[in-house]
Amino acid sequence: MALAEIDVVVLDCPDPGALAGFYAEVLGGSVEVEDDWADVRVDGTRVLAFQAAPGHVAPRWPAGDSSQQFHVDFRVADLDAAEAGVLALGAKPLDTTDRSRGWRVFADPAGHPFCLCKY
Repeated sequence: MALAEIDVVVLDCPDPGALAGFYAEVLGGSVEVEDDWADVRVDGTRVLAFQAAPGHVAPRWPAGDSSQQFHVDFRVADLDAAEAGVLALGAKPLDTTDRSRGWRVFADPAGHPFCLCKY
């Protein structure tokens, strides 16, 4: 049984609206912007999202010493159960400051960040 389903891939960037505009053009989609966040939707479905990252440094590829600067959001029905599941699989919690919000941040076994988001 799956613990989660993928929600959206989120890329950090200096200007979410501008980068979303680029990908919307590439994908033939539309852009929705709210504060420091932007979504690209294709046929009404969100396919990518972008968040403002102060001090953003563009990744270098290929480079083993720099970040790819994105994370995956997974949509879950039960945050506590999903958290227990990913921890059992080797994830590490990255942000435990506010357990009341609708998402929790983890790192996969290789250190890449991802979020569990309650729907």
